[in-house]
Amino acid sequence: MEDKDLQVPEQEDLNEGAEQVAGSETTAETNPESEKLQQLQKQLDESKSKYLYLFSDFENFKRNTARERIDLMQTAGRDIVTALLPILDDFDRAAKNGGLPEGIQLIHNKIQHTLEQKGLKVLSLKPGDDFNADTQEAVAEIPAASEALKGKIVDILEQGYTMGERIIRFAKVVVGK
Repeated sequence: MEDKDLQVPEQEDLNEGAEQVAGSETTAETNPESEKLQQLQKQLDESKSKYLYLFSDFENFKRNTARERIDLMQTAGRDIVTALLPILDDFDRAAKNGGLPEGIQLIHNKIQHTLEQKGLKVLSLKPGDDFNADTQEAVAEIPAASEALKGKIVDILEQGYTMGERIIRFAKVVVGK
């Protein structure tokens, strides 16, 4: 054989051929790997979605629980205070009608002061104020003595009270018509 018949391929030709063979092998290998990566990415996205949903759900739960605790603390004594309001009314009626002995007046003041410390507030009303159905309950209507008293409070039968921002008892009033 002659040297001319045997030609040694140049290095560049060898590199190109190796790249083609390697490229065809890697594409065959990467298809299953890329599918696997896509599946893993999909699982990761689903896990992130579930995590974010659970996290936001938990945050809402914490916020609602905190709000309920605050409401409970603010209104914890509302039932007891509401039960004591008729006693305050009796003291007020007794004071209006004949006055109270000094000792009983001190008890009245002490009960009133204690309830005010717990958040009880008297609705400030006086005869001649406009009737407001949001804070007052009209238990009777009487003919007004003058045009100026029509639709106005003529008499206050029971005081109204609030505790915090809530009305715990509407004021019972007589309205002029």
